[in-house]
Amino acid sequence: MGNQPDYRGQAAKCRADADASTLDNVRDRNLRAEAAWLEMAQRQDRVSASRREREAPLQEIA
Repeated sequence: MGNQPDYRGQAAKCRADADASTLDNVRDRNLRAEAAWLEMAQRQDRVSASRREREAPLQEIA
């Protein structure tokens, strides 16, 4: 799974951009983007956990 995107890294960048912003609309846009990246990271975690659970019995057989 080394090719997975760095969603949390993108979220951190959006948070830093939001913190540095002086315009409310830009800050809000970056905070919305951060929330979206974090949701994608959580989804990625759930998919990875599900895959591990699904493949675990196959590893025991091999």
